[in-house]
Amino acid sequence: MSLYLYNTLSRQKEEFIPRVPNHVAMYVCGPNLYGPAHIGHALSYIFFDTLKRYLKFRGYQVKHVQNFTDIEDRIITTARDQNTTIEALAEKYIRRFLNEMDALNIQRADVYPRATEAIPTIIKMTQGLIEKGMAYELDGDVYFRVRADEDYGKLTHRTLDEMEAGARVAVDERKEDPMDFALWKTSKPGEPAWDSPWGPGRPGWHIECSAMNLEQHGEQIDLHGGGFDVMFPHHENEIAQSESYTGKPFARYWVHNALLHLPGEEKMTRHLGGLVHIPDALARHSSDAIRAFILGTHYRSPLAWTEEGVEAAERGLERLRAAVADLPPNPLPKREGETDSPREHRGANDAPVETLPKREGETDSPREHRGANDAPVETLPKREGETDSPRE
Repeated sequence: MSLYLYNTLSRQKEEFIPRVPNHVAMYVCGPNLYGPAHIGHALSYIFFDTLKRYLKFRGYQVKHVQNFTDIEDRIITTARDQNTTIEALAEKYIRRFLNEMDALNIQRADVYPRATEAIPTIIKMTQGLIEKGMAYELDGDVYFRVRADEDYGKLTHRTLDEMEAGARVAVDERKEDPMDFALWKTSKPGEPAWDSPWGPGRPGWHIECSAMNLEQHGEQIDLHGGGFDVMFPHHENEIAQSESYTGKPFARYWVHNALLHLPGEEKMTRHLGGLVHIPDALARHSSDAIRAFILGTHYRSPLAWTEEGVEAAERGLERLRAAVADLPPNPLPKREGETDSPREHRGANDAPVETLPKREGETDSPREHRGANDAPVETLPKREGETDSPRE
């Protein structure tokens, strides 16, 4: 029985066939280290942890890479406000993040690259894009030339004009086009800086993930994951950079999860408030209950965090544990040729997240699951003070 995943790139369920048989190169966008993670982040990591566990169960060897964004505008601002260094700030939130993932029983990634460790590759990619005519330099800044990429928009399935109408790109009259985004930024006085052919500076947000993918997985990967909120512009720009640089398709499967929110809110974000921090959730509920609550809703459907919902998930787990405890060790005799391996019992559920029975009115399209508060972030108007940065 084949495994099928919904691929955001094609908007279809596709049979999962990795490039190298039995090996999966998997990349999931990690946290921005200007503050602690919250339970909304945990939804994404719990889902991809479950997917990874299932792939391993199926016999795949999975190399799971998850980045740490340790250089970014808000990290610089927060470090300055707290009178500390960006390195100390990043270390603090990395330790906290990993401890919280452990407490949630989320298996650690195989590699946690940091953006600051990929600076040489970022510079090499940026220079390569300039040489290919896909990027240009302006007074020490380097921008990606979006209109030179004929495939730009293929992930979000929107035209460039449609994206420009709702874009969240910094306005700079010097740019050739308003949609062009930064690959390299000139550092301001007092900001961290690295030497480059264009002068001292630091990387733009999007090129970081492209470079870390290239270092850890090579030119192509099998599965790229993240939330709806980073589909545009982040993942769209990742594709543009990586494919323009290598000339090869970047990721074969793009998998995106919907967002967690409090009742009446759009989503949990650190700069808008409406958060449930992970230690607070774990003080009231078990990690199993939180996982059961999150996995009880289709991963591309929105989910409202309620105490009642998590408590109901806990009661359901108690009933399940009681039922399993009452089972004899071997309740049924083996059939001819049957083994003890769980891999022999997959049957109809080989596609764990895509073969669940639909609820009334549910469709295969993620856009049909949104409801009033579930539009991916790229379709929502920008709020005052909102930026392009991922993992709010």
